[in-house]
Amino acid sequence: MKLASFDRVSELKAFDDTKTGVKGLVEAGVSKVPRIFHHSSLKLSNPKPLSSDLQHLTTIPTFDLGGRVFEEDETKRKNVIQGIKEASEKWGFFQVINHGVPLDLLEKMKDGVRGFHEQSPEVRRQYYGRDFSRKFRYLSNFDLFSSPAANWRDTFSCTIAPDPPEPEDLPEICRDVMLEYTKQVMTLGEFLFEILSEALGLDPNHLNEMDCSKGMLMLNHYYPPCPEPDLTLGATQHSDSSFLTVLLPDQIEGLQVNREGYWYDVPHVPSALIINIGDLLQFGTSCIGKQSHKSSSLGRMFLHHRCETES
Repeated sequence: MKLASFDRVSELKAFDDTKTGVKGLVEAGVSKVPRIFHHSSLKLSNPKPLSSDLQHLTTIPTFDLGGRVFEEDETKRKNVIQGIKEASEKWGFFQVINHGVPLDLLEKMKDGVRGFHEQSPEVRRQYYGRDFSRKFRYLSNFDLFSSPAANWRDTFSCTIAPDPPEPEDLPEICRDVMLEYTKQVMTLGEFLFEILSEALGLDPNHLNEMDCSKGMLMLNHYYPPCPEPDLTLGATQHSDSSFLTVLLPDQIEGLQVNREGYWYDVPHVPSALIINIGDLLQFGTSCIGKQSHKSSSLGRMFLHHRCETES
């Protein structure tokens, strides 16, 4: 059988020229995942069986931050710091609850992301583009023309700090909630850097004084319903290049974290935020660990996101 020719570059350009992303494909009623989104089957499964010493593990650990107030219970603070230290070394990930970010704000932020991506195609096209110098950016797959396979995902992003956007730079539908949510997350980030500094045996202000908390890039991913989820991924295996990622998930599961070659599912925990140790922090703390016998370095694991059948 002779297979139909596949001009990948032309198909990528045709997709990008619609300026409506993956959501636009769904709105057009596609019943098959286009070839530009097909991933190798090897990337969709565990590369090796789970070893016996890891069989007791189920997923990344969750820690109660007690509203970020530990002054009245020093023992609890020490336990949380020790737990986060171990999770950071062994997983590179952990979840936090009672983190101090208002729960109603979490829901409003998720509603704002969905609201933007579910606007009419005509409205979304006004924001679509690959000019990465813009404060607010909306596109599908920032590496669309360089990756082996596209992900079933659309994204809008914004540089929040140290050079914040003007309110008029942001879409009205999610403007207010973005500004309030990122303000809260910056405060949480400073607190987490204090905890991580102590976990490394350093002064609590060490990482913040290194300006680890001075910058913020906000990414807002949207995973439209997928007609053939076994053929593609929402996000391929990767590590984040940041110091720290604070991830706000919704109830649709699919996130997986890799530990020692095995992919672990990360089930949804209501009100939790997922914390991801980034490449910069892992590299920096490795250097710290070499310089001080009292300090240890934080580990780093990869993650990916399986494509789901709902947004």
